[in-house]
Amino acid sequence: MTLHWRRSLFAGALMLLAQLAPQLAHAQYAWIDDKGTRVFSDRPPPPGTPQSRILKLPRTSPQPSALPLPAGAAPAQPQPQAKPPSLAEQDAAFRQRQARREEDARKTQEDAAQQVAREERCSMARQEEMQMTNGMRIGGVDAKGERYFLSDEQRAQRAQAARRVLQDCR
Repeated sequence: MTLHWRRSLFAGALMLLAQLAPQLAHAQYAWIDDKGTRVFSDRPPPPGTPQSRILKLPRTSPQPSALPLPAGAAPAQPQPQAKPPSLAEQDAAFRQRQARREEDARKTQEDAAQQVAREERCSMARQEEMQMTNGMRIGGVDAKGERYFLSDEQRAQRAQAARRVLQDCR
């Protein structure tokens, strides 16, 4: 074998070992013992250690429920698995969500329309109040085609009505 071939083989072996190294690492456990000292070990905590004192379990370790239990303790019963919803149930839930979204969209549109109408009403009330309080004579033409002017009382009444509308605008 040539020197180059040996070096390549050696480099390949080193890379293989480097990839296997994390898998060869020891499992790490951490818990608080009876004296209150934090313990780190490659072995599981002693039997009878309360679950609340176990700080860390390795990924490959058995689940906490599989650790040895203290004497006299009964293992927890596994909870029955809930059945996944059927297609009909999923469809019904989808239709409910869809109806809720449509209802929310409708309410949003109604609210937007009400807001536009309110803003228009407030704008008109501001103009009306300004016209009624500026002191200029206000007139118009009645149904017979005759010209008329508002009296001071009529102006005060219309200004008061505009103020009542403006109370809702603030």
